[in-house]
Amino acid sequence: MFGSLGGAEIALILVLALLLFGPRKLPQIGRTLGKSLSEFRRATHDFKLNLEQEVRLEEARAAQPPAPDAQSESGVRPVPQQQPQQPPQPRPAPGDDGKQGDD
Repeated sequence: MFGSLGGAEIALILVLALLLFGPRKLPQIGRTLGKSLSEFRRATHDFKLNLEQEVRLEEARAAQPPAPDAQSESGVRPVPQQQPQQPPQPRPAPGDDGKQGDD
């Protein structure tokens, strides 16, 4: 668990921590350190699960053939062609009914 640290080295570290922080602070530091490690493990586990889920989704998308009309080979949807608009017809002037006058 502690790698290459032996019993004597661990005891020395614990005695130094007790002298530096005192008997009152040492349990608080231990609790805080334990909570921090627990939260870090939980966050890394959640990140790992999220990453694996995204990889599975991408693999499923890559394996699924695209719909025939949905996209072209380049992956870009074609833009529909727009019909040219007719210019607006001029409106008759007020009082003008479009008939030629009886002069």
